[in-house]
Amino acid sequence: EVQLVESGGGLVQPGGSLRLSCVASGFTFSSYIMGWFRQPPGKEREFVAAIRQNSGNTYYADSVKGRFTISRNSAENTMYLQMNSLKPEDTAVYYCTGGSTYPPQKHWGQGTQVTVSS
Repeated sequence: EVQLVESGGGLVQPGGSLRLSCVASGFTFSSYIMGWFRQPPGKEREFVAAIRQNSGNTYYADSVKGRFTISRNSAENTMYLQMNSLKPEDTAVYYCTGGSTYPPQKHWGQGTQVTVSS
């Protein structure tokens, strides 16, 4: 059974940082493109970032470029999203995703809430 389990969400003040983690199981992690999507309140889901199998190629939405960093550790079947300089508009449920094509949307985690507010 494929499982993607996110953690690390929470409440943070504007300008603060959070690191999200996603632990994968049930598939060959190293062979999948992995990514993050988010769904702000009252809005549709949107792409945030993705990372290819060899970690050499990463992709970011324009809204997070320069502030967020995606990474993966295939030895631990774990993916990360380091989020810096957070803004209120980053408030959303963040989802870990995996797939064989870009952007990865075959498998989804349950989501973790990130709230940026003073």
